[in-house]
Amino acid sequence: MPGEMKSTLVIFPGTNREQDMVMAIEQASGTKPELVWHNDANFPRTDLIIVPGGFSYGDYLRSGAMAARSPAMNLVAEYAGKGVPVLGVCNGFQILTEVGLLPGALIRNKNLKFICRNINIRVEIDNTIFTSGYSKGQILSIPVAHNDGNYFADDNLLATLNENDQIAFKYTDASGNVNENTNPNGSSCNIAGILNPDKNVLGLMPHPENATDTALGCTDGRALFQSLVDSIS
Repeated sequence: MPGEMKSTLVIFPGTNREQDMVMAIEQASGTKPELVWHNDANFPRTDLIIVPGGFSYGDYLRSGAMAARSPAMNLVAEYAGKGVPVLGVCNGFQILTEVGLLPGALIRNKNLKFICRNINIRVEIDNTIFTSGYSKGQILSIPVAHNDGNYFADDNLLATLNENDQIAFKYTDASGNVNENTNPNGSSCNIAGILNPDKNVLGLMPHPENATDTALGCTDGRALFQSLVDSIS
C-alpha cells in the first residue's frame, strides 16, 4: 500500500536535486523520504536509500570521490549488503562507483562539455525492483545534466555486466538504435545505468525524478519509482 515504504535520502554539501527526488518519491509512495546529512552515522529504519544528484563537495578531486568517504556512505554500504535497495542518480551514481557498490567509473564527457537536455534511453532489463514497471526494450525520454557521465568499463567488466544482466539502461535514439551517434557522452557500449550483481543497487546518469510530472514535459521516469514502491510495500 502507498505510504508504507520508508525511504532515506542522503545529502552532501553541493547536493542540488534532493527536493526533486523528494517530490518523485512522495508522488509514488505518499510519504516523504527522511533527509540524512552526509556525516550522520545512524539512519532511521529504511526500506530504500537514495543518493541524489548535484555536485557533492564541488566535484573536487573526482566527482563523488570525497562523498564516498563520508560516514553516511559506510552505512549505505552496510544496508546495501543486507539487501536494502539503493538508488544513485547522476552524482549519486558517481558516488556509488567511488564507494565500490557499483563497478566501473564515471569520467569526463567525451566532448568535454556539460550536457543538459532530454535524451532517449532503452530499458535493458525489466525484472528488477527498479524496472518492473517497464518493458524490456521500451524507449524512455529522460533529462540528463552532467559533465562526468562517461561510464568507463574495460572489456572484462563489460563481459561480466552483459553475462550477469547488470546493464539496466542504454543511450539510444527514439527508435532504439545504439551507436556512436546516439551516445551523448562516450559511455562504454552506450551504458546509461547499471546494477550490482544482486540487483538491489542501481546507478544511472539520467534524472528520472525530473520526468515524473506533465508539468516537467515528460512522465517516463514515474514507473521507476512506482516499481520500487510496488516491490517494497
